[in-house]
Amino acid sequence: MKELLLKRKSKFIQYLFATFLFIGDHFAQMGIFVLLLRAIEKGDVKHFGIVAGITILFIIYAPLNFVISRLLRIRYMRDTILDVRKQAFDKIIHMSFKRFSAKSKEIYISNLINDINTFENKFFISLLNYLINMGMFLLSILILVFLDYKLAIAMAIQAVLLTALANVFAGKATALEQELSESNENFTMDMANTFNGMEILKLNHIEEKFKEKSMDAVTRAENKKFAAAFFTDMQRHVIRIISFVSSVAVMIYLAYSFINGLSLSMGGFLFQLCSSSGNYLISAFPMKNQMKASMTIYKKIAEPEEGVEEADKGNEEFHFHNKINFNHVSFSYDKREIFKDASFTIEKGKKYLIKGTSGAGKSTLMSLLAKTTEDYTGEITADGIDYRHINEKSFHGQVAFVYQDVFLFEDTIRNNIALYQDIPEDKIEFAVKVCGLESICKEREAGLEAMLSENGKNLSGGQRQRISIARAIAKDAEILFVDEGTSSLNEELGREIEKVFLELDNTVIAISHRYYEEVTDKYDYVLEIKNGRIHQFSAQEYFHEVLMWRA
Repeated sequence: MKELLLKRKSKFIQYLFATFLFIGDHFAQMGIFVLLLRAIEKGDVKHFGIVAGITILFIIYAPLNFVISRLLRIRYMRDTILDVRKQAFDKIIHMSFKRFSAKSKEIYISNLINDINTFENKFFISLLNYLINMGMFLLSILILVFLDYKLAIAMAIQAVLLTALANVFAGKATALEQELSESNENFTMDMANTFNGMEILKLNHIEEKFKEKSMDAVTRAENKKFAAAFFTDMQRHVIRIISFVSSVAVMIYLAYSFINGLSLSMGGFLFQLCSSSGNYLISAFPMKNQMKASMTIYKKIAEPEEGVEEADKGNEEFHFHNKINFNHVSFSYDKREIFKDASFTIEKGKKYLIKGTSGAGKSTLMSLLAKTTEDYTGEITADGIDYRHINEKSFHGQVAFVYQDVFLFEDTIRNNIALYQDIPEDKIEFAVKVCGLESICKEREAGLEAMLSENGKNLSGGQRQRISIARAIAKDAEILFVDEGTSSLNEELGREIEKVFLELDNTVIAISHRYYEEVTDKYDYVLEIKNGRIHQFSAQEYFHEVLMWRA
């Protein structure tokens, strides 16, 4: 947090200066009030004229002071919040795949929107008010030291007591802000799930049921906001009571001093200083606790988690010259055993088809091979190097993925294929040709430079899938992972794409429920998952003997 605030030291100094301009404005008003009391005491028209002149000067000065103070503060706050947004996005964008996949995407959206807005609204408002109130309190104490040291000591003791009380409240305030942040995350997830399924809700006329569920989510979120706001107000009320008792004691002391010759103007000034100093603390300490609570939000959304990313990054480069070995690998999920003591080999350049019933663990096996899941026992090695020691960025730089669920960027066809990488033109043209994208490009005047709408909404499902496949082929990766890659294509195009996969020099590991006669059986091997065991067959053996025997 210190680094964030001091990143622009000159602007931070200007921010402090702007804060103290506000303090000067406040004490100028207080000074005019004292001069007015003195004029009343003197009963001299000349003194009233002086006060009137000073008041006119203040009326001219105050708006200018406000504009300068406001501009300096807002400029610094704008730049700092921009830094927070950049840091938060940078933290997410540079997460390892495993770290990112551990949470729902809606949580990250909540962090980038709700949490940053909360930080902006609460931290900077709290910081500003804390600086202003503490500045005015310290200046009040300093003036009291010269005018009445006894009152200065009494106000200092009050400050110590209120500081101790504020520290008692601090832990609860921080906990409530964390709960509010988590509540916002859950609310965002609930709303996203509802809107993602809105078409199904409307087609089945069950909107009211989900409306009730959504209202429950709204109520939970608002209750958390209420609890945080109520606790902050309670802090202020408790401190206000203590300050009121202090003000009464000061009034009694000043009344006694007035009887003993204290002037009306000085008595009024001392009372203003003492009562105001209490009010400053009333505002300052809840603000301090809100700042602490907001700082926990900043740490969560913007600061890197110590030791976490380091654990996600191996120090070995990925090289695949010969084979990948599964050695006695077991994997469980939610106490359910998916694989048990699996051992097999993936040879470079060979084509592997993963088969199994629904829920058998086909996608899990692909995740293990693709190094996106590491919670297994046993050993997976690439040319003898343990998967756990391989650098994730190096690995993913040499593999490509084709998923059933396609995502396209709102950009050109070329950039959606090349993914903003410098890929040779001949490789892009080859991918376009074998994936049947030539007709799509010809239909558009800009060809490969034609823009796609959000997630390719101006394309059919099959066209979107073909671009996804072209993306993987153009990358020319060592290993191509294909998860139901031809599921959205018609029979003819699916067959042709499957042929392309099998004719590549790359290693291909695929999941597919489709069987293309005289094509699918050209895979080299089938990895069948059955009852937690992984059995390896040659494709010819599997399709012509095993399946016939089972039939």
